[in-house]
Amino acid sequence: MSNSIGWIGLGRMGEAMVKRLLKAGHAATVWNRTAAKAEPLREYGATVATDKQQLSGCDVVFTMVSTTDDLKEVLFGAGGLVAGSQRPKVVVDSSSISQEGSAEIREKLESLGVAYLCAPVSGNAKVAKAGKLLVVCSGPKHLYEMAEPYLAAMARKVMWVGEGELARIWKIAHNTMFGVIIQNLCEITVLAEKAGIPRNVFLESINDSVLGSMYTRYKTPVLSNLTFEQVTFTPKLLLKDMDLGMSAAKAHGVAMPSAAATRESVARMVGRGYDDIDFAVLLVETAKDAGLEVKPLNLKLSDGLEA
Repeated sequence: MSNSIGWIGLGRMGEAMVKRLLKAGHAATVWNRTAAKAEPLREYGATVATDKQQLSGCDVVFTMVSTTDDLKEVLFGAGGLVAGSQRPKVVVDSSSISQEGSAEIREKLESLGVAYLCAPVSGNAKVAKAGKLLVVCSGPKHLYEMAEPYLAAMARKVMWVGEGELARIWKIAHNTMFGVIIQNLCEITVLAEKAGIPRNVFLESINDSVLGSMYTRYKTPVLSNLTFEQVTFTPKLLLKDMDLGMSAAKAHGVAMPSAAATRESVARMVGRGYDDIDFAVLLVETAKDAGLEVKPLNLKLSDGLEA
């Protein structure tokens, strides 16, 4: 017997993920704080709710929002998903939030009789659209087994790493590495370009070396053509995640000098006013520090995500 599905949160990631779920043939009722963002999903077969509590009768509700406070608000705030007498059986959350916040939310949901599964992801909206996300889950194993078919419809791989909030630690570690890699990739690209290697040629060589990855490949067109208006992740969101990483490092007694230096670099970028722009604009700031003016190459380059 199939479960009735609800979805809360239709930002860049949430929209891409739920579209894949709908395209796989799963029915879903969707809600978003900015209602206009939900309307285009009707053509994919979604039912658009005007009130979060319209999803409270669903068996499983997926959430994908920006912060711990946002998740608490949509769940427990006025008119929240579980604020009424009717509640879903399970909440599956894919937001990037702290381990402590997630544990608090789990305790509150379970006290209300609602089960909870953490399911953060690796990949941005373009990766989600291409069906190449990795989803890493933690919580009761039976909940993972129930949710796995739905998550598999949105991803290339789904994993369970254990009980409780372990997937939050995984996500924090992942996004901390994410920040350190973009910092280093920008530094070495500026070094190569200032020394005389064309930027796109250098990036292609990295992609085809032992250091290449899906990440370096899909950032190559952006770093080559400086198309930072095509936002995948903002500097402010990256700073939030670097802060979560440094907080986790402190809590567990782990020294992370490269992450600490990256956190300060990202904070400087945020302080300079970069807002609704892709975090890869760090390349421009790194070049300025080196006395180099980088210019768009305007080349047609693969991001490695095409089918």
